[in-house]
Amino acid sequence: MSLTKKIAKNTIIQIFGKIISTILGLFALALITRYLGPAGFGEYTTVNTFLTFFAVIADLGLTLVTVQMISGRRDKSEENKIINNLFSLRLVSAVIFLAAAPIVVLLFPYSPEIRLGVLITTGAFLFPALNQIIIGLLQKKLSMDRDAAAEIFGRLALLLGILVTMKFNFGLNGILLATVIAAGTNFLLHYLFSLKFAVIKWQFDRSLWKEILIKSWPLAITIVLNLIYLRADVLLLSVFRSAEEVGLYGATYKVIDVLATLPFMFAGLILPILTAAWLEKNRDYFKKVLQKSFDFMSIVAIPLIIGAQFLATPIMSITAGRDFAASGNILKLLIFAVAAIFLGTMFSHAVIALDKQKKMIGYYIFTSVSSLLAYLFLIPKYSYFGAASVTIYSEVLIALFSAYCVYKYSKFIINLRVAFKALISGLIMGAFIFFFPADYQNTLGGLIFIIIPASLIYFLVLYLMGGIKSEDLESILKKQNEGGRPTYDPGSIF
Repeated sequence: MSLTKKIAKNTIIQIFGKIISTILGLFALALITRYLGPAGFGEYTTVNTFLTFFAVIADLGLTLVTVQMISGRRDKSEENKIINNLFSLRLVSAVIFLAAAPIVVLLFPYSPEIRLGVLITTGAFLFPALNQIIIGLLQKKLSMDRDAAAEIFGRLALLLGILVTMKFNFGLNGILLATVIAAGTNFLLHYLFSLKFAVIKWQFDRSLWKEILIKSWPLAITIVLNLIYLRADVLLLSVFRSAEEVGLYGATYKVIDVLATLPFMFAGLILPILTAAWLEKNRDYFKKVLQKSFDFMSIVAIPLIIGAQFLATPIMSITAGRDFAASGNILKLLIFAVAAIFLGTMFSHAVIALDKQKKMIGYYIFTSVSSLLAYLFLIPKYSYFGAASVTIYSEVLIALFSAYCVYKYSKFIINLRVAFKALISGLIMGAFIFFFPADYQNTLGGLIFIIIPASLIYFLVLYLMGGIKSEDLESILKKQNEGGRPTYDPGSIF
């Protein structure tokens, strides 16, 4: 199978799998929110957000370094050695940082239920930490169908655990324990599926660990800074505001997290291509892939913004329950942050492909410090609206800084032609939704009945305007020189 077909197949399978796992995840969210209510879900959100800080710090940038270090490796023994050392280092960092979480939580003014919840849920963050190294291997091998299968079965395990908890009324701790079991199932399947490509085991090579840490420390710093401006909002909400407010904001954030998986999934597939193109000094192809990727992100992000302004409240009511209807107004704001994530993710990954992570540290410091100060000022006064506003600010700022960094070192200039056409198409779609009878928004079937024709109108108008062309995906995936032959051996990339 040609490289183009393999990437296309891999992308389609991953998207299909992500759709299924997303549906299962939204179903799980609907059960949890309805079972716990705003206050209980606020405690659930606080536990997970608190642990997220420790899990992200434990990453040390190893997730992205995995793809970067194994791209271009032809020798399987060398590749296995890198994977094993990355996995071992990740295990050490995850155990050290996550073990500290149940101790540090005692310093916060949280209830005994939240403190116990942190202790119970620590395992749910250990397994995904180890998973990321395996996922990097599967990305490189273009075998993300295995990742999709593991994720789907993990979500099914979560649903089963939630249903058991609801039946026997195990409460918040039962829900948290279900997340641990689901995460363990996900990891076990990932490990078993990876055995075709490598036998992942403990391995310590001092020189290689040093090389990994040299490559990863700039990423680790930016990830920590990124964490401050991304997750400090929920943490500060849990300190300054009520559990109900945290629950409303947390429910919205769950929807945001679902939407944000697409750009990171797509960027993860494109990163090896960008990295290889830059290493091979194929600057024209690097820019072409980046432009087409930005166009794709624009096509997806713009209708999300416009559609949310009309449908945010019914979406949250149907997703989380009528007790969470007020979170619709939060979604109308946070959807702009999602758009910035869509557009900025491609540039942040391009920075990694350029190996210029260190150059972004100053930008992340500025964004994190300014965002933290803004959170401390706005959250006590304006609650989740203040938090959402600062989140938008931080995501837009990082997207702009990343785009500037890519321009500075690759001279890539964004072409906004497709994005403009997507905006026009989105506005026409918005007009359709505006004039559609509001009664249809009250049920899931009615909401789907609105979204499907609205989406068709959007893509039809975009196609007629020339914003979508059938050869666009192929132009991203094919590596051609002027004569149309492959510029370099596909085996050097994947």
